[in-house]
Amino acid sequence: MTNDIQHTTVRRTGRAITVVAAAAGALLLWTVDGPWAGLDLAVRQGDTTQHIGPAAVALTALVAALAAWGLLALLERTVRRPVRTYRIIASIVLLLSLAGPLGSGAGTSSRLVLLAMHVTVGAALIIGLPGRRNYR
Repeated sequence: MTNDIQHTTVRRTGRAITVVAAAAGALLLWTVDGPWAGLDLAVRQGDTTQHIGPAAVALTALVAALAAWGLLALLERTVRRPVRTYRIIASIVLLLSLAGPLGSGAGTSSRLVLLAMHVTVGAALIIGLPGRRNYR
């Protein structure tokens, strides 16, 4: 019983670290490719331009990460091969999410940085959230 509790604690800690790392990776890209590079990250939606700040980057990454964690937890309780299923679903969601920056009407530099953020967060969640032992 103690071993199960320790395993669960280690798994939760690893997943929490992955969530924070995904958000930190997106924020690092925003910082390096945004203000330090002199780029004002923005997207155009119709006639309006929305500037993308650090709070929006962190919050979006955290919401995506927590949703991914919830999906993985649900799959672990309901399907035979949860990690494989999770990675397939998460990869599809990542590919679909790339349509946002591509269709945003933003400048090329903003699009590239936003694409890099999506891929960074997605890769962290697809690889890191299930953990090392779960390559099924």
